[in-house]
This record gives sequence, structure tokens and C-alpha cells, in this order.
Amino acid sequence: MVSTIVWGTGNVGRAAIRAVTAHPALELTAVIVHNPGKVGRDAGDLAGLGHDLGVIATADVEATLSTRPGAVVYAASGDIRPDDALADILKAVGMGAVVVTPSLYALYDQRNAPPELREPILAAVKEGGGSLFVSGVDPGWGNDVLPLLISGLGARTDVIRCQEIFDYSAYDQEDAVRYLVGMGQPMDYEPPMLAATVPAMVWGGQIRLMARALGAELDEVRETVDRRALDTTVTTAAMGTFEAGTQGAVRFEVQGIVGGAPRIVIEHVTRIHAACAPDWPAPPDGVGAHRVVIEGRPRIEVTVEATDEDGNRAAGGNATAVGRLVNAIDWLVAAEPGLYDALDVPLRPGRLS
Repeated sequence: MVSTIVWGTGNVGRAAIRAVTAHPALELTAVIVHNPGKVGRDAGDLAGLGHDLGVIATADVEATLSTRPGAVVYAASGDIRPDDALADILKAVGMGAVVVTPSLYALYDQRNAPPELREPILAAVKEGGGSLFVSGVDPGWGNDVLPLLISGLGARTDVIRCQEIFDYSAYDQEDAVRYLVGMGQPMDYEPPMLAATVPAMVWGGQIRLMARALGAELDEVRETVDRRALDTTVTTAAMGTFEAGTQGAVRFEVQGIVGGAPRIVIEHVTRIHAACAPDWPAPPDGVGAHRVVIEGRPRIEVTVEATDEDGNRAAGGNATAVGRLVNAIDWLVAAEPGLYDALDVPLRPGRLS
């Protein structure tokens, strides 16, 4: 059994506790939290399992890492604290742990990551014998292994398009919805996640990774952003009221340009209400889905709908992203120490429970 720590218990961490607990090769030995109100609570309670696991949450990072765990699922956010997240991960890798995380965007394509990020990690790997695998939470498999797998089913691939299409009204992160993405804000408000160069910074690594797998030479990575205002005021069950005239929908693309045209595209279409931007792509049931479209011969379209936590579609997406990371741990433990990406780590089959 691989002793495994889950570090962080938000949307990703809750799913990680459940995934680690269910994995026959892993043993949940500790949970690290930052919120003082979570210290002393049982991991099963924090994960919404309905029963205790006998693992009590702690904020003592040094003492927890000193137990020399075999693996760490780093689920703490890197959105607004990338330097702190990197420092935490370096500490764990330097102590010999296999670390899996969605928190360092630039390492989605680790071979082309900036040297100032890549070199300290490789130094920590050499010093401590640990490993690091980064895959996205939006989810990563929808922007790397799934489209690449499907592309291999056709005779010709012209364009790969990866879509996340969601109604954000039930999303369990109000600050992210209202302030990072800008839902409900005046149309002259600039959401941090939509600021120039940010989408390409976050998702550009996945574009480069897919291009590398496809043997394509990128001219550049471009981004486009479109925003729509609400025509009428809407009230949501989870986050209250969003006023007419404020931002109600966002559509952006991160485009891999090959031969002067967008050939590898990651697209997000998000709404706070289904009535906003009805001409944009919509999920089959109006709630949310991830879709891969291969334009070529033949044309292939695959839509994935995942639910978790009492039917929540956003939670289902998080759970599948976490499953990709957690299910890679035993493979990484058996592999040589190193820095890995989605092309290095095989997609593991599940287990019948």
C-alpha cells in the first residue's frame, strides 16, 4: 500500500479523499488543511462520505511530510498563489514523494515549461527521488488523452476541438464565478481569468502537448474571448441574483495555429443561465458536458457527462480529473523518479468494486 496524503480539501480535495480511499493500492494516511475550522475534523466528514475514516485533518505541514509519505495529492489552489503552490510541491518532491496535482498550469506540457519552473523541480527530483505529474482539472483528460485517442480512429484529422460547456449557476465556488470569471459583473469589468494572455497561459500547455503528440509544428498559440450580457435579471439557487445588463455568458478559445489556421482548439462556453447566448454551443441537457469534436474523415464527436455529489455536473468533472491523477499514483511509484506529463503517464483502467 502506498501511504498517500491529500493536501487541500476544496472541490478537488474532497474528490481526492474519496478516490484515494477507494483505490486498493493506496492508503490515506493524512489530510492537510489551511482553514482552521477544518483542523481536527475527520477526512470522511470533509469528503462528504457519510462515515469517518479515522484520519484527522491537520494544518501541520512539516510534521505530516516528515512521515515520508509515498504520495501526495496536492489539491490546494495554484490560481492566485502559484509561488506558494510551487514551494509546497518542491518540498514534497524533495522528500521523495510522488506528487500529482492540477495546480501548476505551465507544467501541463512539462517539456516546454519555463526553465525557471522546470529546473527547480528537476533539482528536487534529483535530490529527493520523488516525481511530479500535472494534469488539468477542467478536466485534463478532455484536453489531451481523450482527443488524441479519438484522433487515432480516423483516416484524416483536420481540426481537433475540445469543449467545456457549462451552466455555472450550480458551481460551488461563488468567488471564482463572480470575480475570476466575471459573472454578474458590469461589462466593463475585466475578469482576471479572461485578461489578455491568461487563457493562453493556462491552456496553452495542453495545446502544445497535443501538437507534440500529433507531430504538428505550431505557428503560434492565439486566444479569443467573447462575453454576453444578461437580457433579464435571473436568480440562481446557489448564488442568488445576477442583474440584467451584467455579464451572463463567456466564450473563449485557445487556438493552436498550424499552417496559418486554428487546427487544435480548446474552447470554454460558460453561462450563468441557459437563456443567455442561446446561439452558442449548449450541452445536451442544459447543465454541462465536455465534448471532443474531430473534424476530418470521418467526423467524430464524443460528449462526456459526469455527475457526482448528488448529481452535480461540476463535481463530476472534478472527480474525473482527480481520478486521472490518483489512478496514476501506483504507476508513478513504480516508474523512475522524474517530471511527467499526460503523454508519459498511461491512462489506467478502472477497477470493478
